[in-house]
This record gives sequence, C-alpha cells and structure tokens, in this order.
Amino acid sequence: MANPVVQFQILSRDPEATAQFYSTVFDWKVDANNPLGYRRIDTGSPEGVQGGIWPAPPQAPVFTQLFIAVKDVQAAVEKAQGLGATLIIPPTTLPEGDEMAVLHDPMGMSFAVWRR
Repeated sequence: MANPVVQFQILSRDPEATAQFYSTVFDWKVDANNPLGYRRIDTGSPEGVQGGIWPAPPQAPVFTQLFIAVKDVQAAVEKAQGLGATLIIPPTTLPEGDEMAVLHDPMGMSFAVWRR
C-alpha cells in the first residue's frame, strides 16, 4: 500500500477568521457542522487533498499538519517512535470511525497517521 497525504489541517488561534480568510481568497467552502466544531474545508476541486481548520491551544504555535494514510495506525506509530518520533495524541477512533494518531518527527514537525 502506498502512503499518500490524504488531508491537511491548519491549526489556528482564531479558526473563524482563518476560515473566512481562506474561503475568501480561494473560494473554499468551510463547514463547521459537526459535533467537534472542526471546520472542514472543501477546496472545490477533485485534485489535491481536502482539509480542515482546528483551534490551536493557546501555548501552541500555528501550523499546517499533514495526514498520511496508513493500513495500521498502531504499527505506523511504533515504527515512527522507533525512528525517534514523539507521540502527541495516541491512536484514537474518531466519531465517523476513522482512526488517527499525531506525532512529532525527530525535528519537531507535527504529522498525523490516518486510517479511514
């Protein structure tokens, strides 16, 4: 199985202003109608990946995070940790049934592994 980037996420201290900015500049559609208040981004194109906007904790920097598809989230976490990654959010099943985990690579960049 290939491991493509399947989603991006923008962490923002002001998710509503961020959504307004990107939806205006790029004509993206942003939908916050879900139980977590996550703002889903529909870029309006079948090319590329879709994304979302999540509130950044006050102490965290703002950044963009990539979500990479894997067959086995736990195995990917263990492999990444063996190569020096730090686990931030352990494997978690989301309300729609997807599973994800968030890590920092050895250089400190945040990324997520994702199983649909």
